[in-house]
Amino acid sequence: MGGLAALAVFAAVGGAVVAWLPSDAGRTSAAPTPVESRPVESPEPQRTTGSPEPEKSSAPPSPSTTHLPRSGPGAFVTAPGGSERVGKGTPLRYRVEVEKGITISPEDVAAQVERTLADRRGWTADGHSAFQRVSGGPTDFRVRLATPATVDRICAQGGLDTGGEVNCSVNRDVMVNLRRWVLATEYYREDVVGYRSLIVNHEVGHFLGHGHVTCPGKGRPAPAMMQQIKGLLGCVPNVWPYDSDGRLLTGPSVP
Repeated sequence: MGGLAALAVFAAVGGAVVAWLPSDAGRTSAAPTPVESRPVESPEPQRTTGSPEPEKSSAPPSPSTTHLPRSGPGAFVTAPGGSERVGKGTPLRYRVEVEKGITISPEDVAAQVERTLADRRGWTADGHSAFQRVSGGPTDFRVRLATPATVDRICAQGGLDTGGEVNCSVNRDVMVNLRRWVLATEYYREDVVGYRSLIVNHEVGHFLGHGHVTCPGKGRPAPAMMQQIKGLLGCVPNVWPYDSDGRLLTGPSVP
């Protein structure tokens, strides 16, 4: 499923998801089972969207790719605290984790994920999905920001090839590639923050059992479950699964 400049992004920030590779296509739809907790270690759909409601944020500048670490220790820090339940029904409990050595605040990443999953255009609009962020106790899935090498290693455990470039949803892990979180893609150069929501929506969509779809027609919003990193195919950028009126934004299924 694009965005981008200075090292300040590492201290301040912190979208399939959006993979062009076959890796992103693989996603089981089995019902989630609890995962043992680890202790805490430390817009409108017709145009390019901004950051999730209610907060509006401009895209941060993008640093040189030479300053993005390619690999890390594979150990994670859990964002402290938690959120209220959003959506109807029994909430899926999730943790947000950031790989050690990444100078992006776990709290900032957690705030972005929370806003995305709470947005009225997100998956809760289906009327039965609900989410709650936790930092302890059993969880249904984890959102993990990691270096490309760590993403590749974890995604490969589910038979997915992320090529050091893209994200995946495998088993109970939503793996977010650091490059995509910081640099987005060419279609979201002016909306890096919005692209982060696309990452979350796309990969959590896979966790919920949704497969890939393609552009439904020229000038229409690109579905969140479309591999937008591959190209928009005539659609316009969009990061949300639903529009503001609660209509699902989708297209023809991709085999």
